[in-house]
Amino acid sequence: MAHLNRGRGCAVRRVVSLVPSLTEAVAATAPELLVGATDWCTHPAGLDVARIGGTKNPDVAAVAALAPDLVVANEEENRPADLDALRAAGVEVLVTEVRSLPQALAELDRVLTEGCGLARPDWLDAAEAAWRDAPAPPARPLRAVVPIWRRPWMVLGRDTFAGDLLARLGVANVHAGHAERYPRIPLPDLLAARPDMVVLPDEPYRFTADDGPEAFPGVPAALMSGRHLTWYGPSLATAPTVLAAALAAATAG
Repeated sequence: MAHLNRGRGCAVRRVVSLVPSLTEAVAATAPELLVGATDWCTHPAGLDVARIGGTKNPDVAAVAALAPDLVVANEEENRPADLDALRAAGVEVLVTEVRSLPQALAELDRVLTEGCGLARPDWLDAAEAAWRDAPAPPARPLRAVVPIWRRPWMVLGRDTFAGDLLARLGVANVHAGHAERYPRIPLPDLLAARPDMVVLPDEPYRFTADDGPEAFPGVPAALMSGRHLTWYGPSLATAPTVLAAALAAATAG
């Protein structure tokens, strides 16, 4: 990824985040820096900063009016046109790319140390250790379908952060070889894949015990915290335990 253009001595004092994961990461490390975040930035609880719209439709003028020293964004969650508009307004933008756990850890370090000029936080070391020390996955992984939406059904495909986390916990995404990263696949085709399990996170679509498992009769369903499965931030420190517990509950008995 490109390095920042900020010159020596230009300290970062005002940060706007366009990504919930990065909002939580900055807030957990140096909350005084954060002056703006999206409407979807729900962690930490009680975050009191200016709200600047959604990840896909931020109010560019509102962001610029906050006079940030840095805007942090993500190549998947944010639109290039919005990021270009911010740059055209004279705002410095740091864009992350996160498609695996190692990439997430490296990008978090880059945002916080290079981007914000902070010391590497203890929680990031804890997250790295938690995944390093997680039990090795079983020799035979469970084949799983991983929906992220219904009406229409959409699932995890190739090259996704969540898919990488699941693989490290012994879950093989049935559609990991698909040409698309988030393909739309009709329910009959999902069932025809004969998965060992269906993994149902509670975001972006809020799957629950009453909304999702009934579509996969006879298939164990793991209801998961979407924050622990898809967010890259402080939640990574507890994600191995939280996600493994959800998998164990689905396969028990």
